[in-house]
Amino acid sequence: MSNVQSKRRGKIKHAASSGKKVQIIPLGGIGEIGKNMYVIRYADEMIIIDAGLSFPTDEMFGIDVVIPDITYLLENQDKIQAVLLTHGHEDHIGALPYFLKKINVPVYGTKLTLGLVEVKLREHRMLGDCTLHTIRPEDKLELGSFKIEFFRTNHSIPDSVGIAVKTPVGTIVHTGDFKFDQTPVSGQITDYYRLARLGERGVLAVLSDSTNAERPGYTYSEKVVGDALMDIFRTARQRIIIATFASNVDRIQQVIDAAAHYKRKVAVVGRSMVNVVSIAQELGYLHAEAGTIIEVDAINKLPPHKVVILTTGSQGEPMAALTRIAKDEHKKVELVSGDTVIISASPIPGNEKLVSRTIDNLFARGANVIYERVSGIHVSGHASQEELKLMLNLLKPKYLIPIHGEHRHLIHHKQVAEQVGIPADNVFILENGQILEFTSRSGRVVGTVPAGHVLVDGLGIGDVGSIVLRDRKLLSEDGIIMVAMSVKRENGEVLAGPDIYTRGFVYVRESETLLDEAREHVLESLTHVLQGRNTDWSYVKGQMKDSLSRFIWDKMHRRPIILPVVMEI
Repeated sequence: MSNVQSKRRGKIKHAASSGKKVQIIPLGGIGEIGKNMYVIRYADEMIIIDAGLSFPTDEMFGIDVVIPDITYLLENQDKIQAVLLTHGHEDHIGALPYFLKKINVPVYGTKLTLGLVEVKLREHRMLGDCTLHTIRPEDKLELGSFKIEFFRTNHSIPDSVGIAVKTPVGTIVHTGDFKFDQTPVSGQITDYYRLARLGERGVLAVLSDSTNAERPGYTYSEKVVGDALMDIFRTARQRIIIATFASNVDRIQQVIDAAAHYKRKVAVVGRSMVNVVSIAQELGYLHAEAGTIIEVDAINKLPPHKVVILTTGSQGEPMAALTRIAKDEHKKVELVSGDTVIISASPIPGNEKLVSRTIDNLFARGANVIYERVSGIHVSGHASQEELKLMLNLLKPKYLIPIHGEHRHLIHHKQVAEQVGIPADNVFILENGQILEFTSRSGRVVGTVPAGHVLVDGLGIGDVGSIVLRDRKLLSEDGIIMVAMSVKRENGEVLAGPDIYTRGFVYVRESETLLDEAREHVLESLTHVLQGRNTDWSYVKGQMKDSLSRFIWDKMHRRPIILPVVMEI
């Protein structure tokens, strides 16, 4: 089959494709930052692009991570050919272990991406059970009816790729996360030639990164950060502590280069940072002269002006190394007044308060804190508006599906597409779970599949839902009251109690009068029920709960969780 791109955008001829249909189904990554997972389906064959996670919002009390709902994939697992990975960030590979536990299919990714995947699979004790295939950015492969091409992109992690999927209906391109960096740290630029060739052959639809669609102009090169780091290293008189994303290997390389230039040693702190540095060095993506990287235990043996500490915690995560350093709670690193702390990352939406609190704690302990708002020590890994236009002009797609962004980002991306000549009707603003179906001549939403989020809490996957989260919210706000009493089974006589116990509600010693009144109120309200020898104990407990709830609201205007306990004797 040949695809011929006419001079006017969107006019693509597809030989012998009449009646054939291909579907694109996002299971995550639409209207949100994170949890990326996209399905491409033709007939009874499916491929999956990325399997990412997202981090919990403030309302998700106790939740560790959030992963996509794969109910649709479980129902169709015999049709899945493979999972294709664009790069090694958590929001693109983090859900893979949970997915592979349920659906064990081959996984394709670049060398560094699979190196990071192996770390995750090893943590889940799954490494020997999964089939991983290493690809290079210029590779091609066939999976059933799908012909796959990979192409190199630039992002904030090396070995990032976009993916072109040639189907019997037309070619679908997933850009991956990208920007056009003319001076990347690795020296490997985006494959413009491959993008242009795809555009000339004809592209039916593009799924394109929308993260920075609000930002005009171009995203700065990663090398800008290297220049800023050199200036900071030149003037710093004591230790330098740098927090960044563990997966930002190019940023880490520039930290190591600056440290070597000023004859400082680098200690790596934080489990994820240690893992990534180890894997990146082993695979040849990170280079350091012998003796440059030292154990954290050795930092106190060196003069302060000879030390750099590379750490996690750029997002203010409660258990991350920088957060604990800022609170004087880290076992091996103690902040000293005059230390320079660099936070080389911008807050992920929702993390602003955590980051701000960490910065305040660092300042309060006498650190010289340098962060993105007041310096040039971070640049984004995502394309701004002019780069989004360049991607569209190279690929010349008939249709655009903005992905990887909150709703406002998707709308801005649509407006950018209209500026380069893509009709508004040819841009689809989707929701997770919608089925977008294409023929060679048209595209439309034809239905939905189950989609949403699955909450991971410890070893529990999906066992925490909205009801549990509501209860956790109530516990955090108003606490809990347990009211217990013993009752004689034969006649309902109260033998002991009711006794009231509280947690997170009031301090008992200071509120004895209130609790005594509550106890009397419950007993009085149950007198007629128990005198009637009602042995429907669920009804009795309901009366206890309702009576105490009304009393507490009248006295305190609070709604704690109330747990009634009735013991028959």
